[in-house]
Amino acid sequence: MVDETIEADYHETDGERRLRFARDGQTAVVAQNIDGYAMVAVRRNATGTELERYYGFDMALDHAAELLGVDPAALPVPDEAADMGM
Repeated sequence: MVDETIEADYHETDGERRLRFARDGQTAVVAQNIDGYAMVAVRRNATGTELERYYGFDMALDHAAELLGVDPAALPVPDEAADMGM
């Protein structure tokens, strides 16, 4: 069940696709190269240090949820970001 207290937004830059989650002052970002074929990285914020890389989007979401202290199923994933990961 999606948690209504979690904000999610999707943004593309010249080099990356970024999915940002925010809850209670904490953020987690899942990022992938703009071409969409590389591993996804998890960071605390959009330009922060990479914490981990994953082949699977689900594993990256698990890590993002852990950083926010929520169940992965609670993360609202915008349609534009649903195809991230390999």
